[in-house]
Amino acid sequence: MSDALDTAAKPIKKPKRVLPERFKSYKGVWVFIEHEHGHVHPVSWELLGKGRELADKLGVELSGVLLGGMGAEVAAIVKEVGAYGADTCYLAQHPVLNDYRNQSYTVSMTELVNTYQPEILLLGATTQGRDLAGSVATTLLTGLTADCTGLDIDTSDRSLLSSRPTFGGSLMCTIVNLATRPQMATVRPRVMPMPARNPELVAKVIEHSLQLDEASIVTKVLDFIPDARADKPQLAFADFIVSGGRGMAKPENFSLVSSLAKILGAEVGASRPAVHAGWADAERQVGQSGKTVRPKLYIAAGISGAVQHRVGMEGADVIAGINLDPNAPLFDFANYALIGNVTELLPALEAAFAKRLAATKASRTAVATEEAN
Repeated sequence: MSDALDTAAKPIKKPKRVLPERFKSYKGVWVFIEHEHGHVHPVSWELLGKGRELADKLGVELSGVLLGGMGAEVAAIVKEVGAYGADTCYLAQHPVLNDYRNQSYTVSMTELVNTYQPEILLLGATTQGRDLAGSVATTLLTGLTADCTGLDIDTSDRSLLSSRPTFGGSLMCTIVNLATRPQMATVRPRVMPMPARNPELVAKVIEHSLQLDEASIVTKVLDFIPDARADKPQLAFADFIVSGGRGMAKPENFSLVSSLAKILGAEVGASRPAVHAGWADAERQVGQSGKTVRPKLYIAAGISGAVQHRVGMEGADVIAGINLDPNAPLFDFANYALIGNVTELLPALEAAFAKRLAATKASRTAVATEEAN
């Protein structure tokens, strides 16, 4: 009995991983630079920021991979790749790459990877990034971890540690690719902080010539229809968000969330249960199966703070939670905890903010009047 107890008390040793010798030829961290009509998706810059950390841990270069047509718009993006921290920009331009199409981009990216052999390739978990990542990973016969919320390096064997929610969001798991290279992952927008832009930084450009034939590409671009909401505020990029959850109790109470948001000039968010109940549109959902946000202020009203919701908003600068339950998981990571009934606290907050804003406006008006005189 004593021996059994002694054995159980011994710490479990982490098995030493011996990676194949062929992996030594793979070096560097790559980030796919996603762009459309001259506009780069912010997730590309976010990934360069995280990629810088990973590359420094590995002691290798950080590179941006830029595919596109022959226009000046693509050439202008090269400067930004350097400004956001990349040491190198792999540039592949061809008329066939004027618009994103899975086949042409997959062929191009696969050729680049096989030629230069990066050990890590990161893409945004956007519509385009997910489409491209799956095809490239399949073509290269390598592993891919999708929709990651965390990335790190195991310096003992240079493995990429890709973390993401699993089992319906009830657990977080870390996935390691021991069998193939490159190690690939897609990362949700707004999960990683935006790095500071430094216009003095310049990336070395490596131009790669591609042999592509339009006749061999099955899909054709007939027209481009812009997103009708492209010029409107987007929840994922809002500075202030007020979200409501199941604790709002009934649909008419959800108007309290909208009312407070209006006073603050904030966007309205919602938890998955609130969306499923029909209290808010699906585009307002924050969390694992919704949007990831990084606002300056996030107010969560009637939201318990389960991991499914947490992974979508824990990057906020300040989190204020409102809940009747003092033991709600939200309060484990919130900056401010307001314990009470949301139908009482939301109107009280609205009145307090309205009073403060009115006083600030009056003060600025008085100063302006005094300066004018």
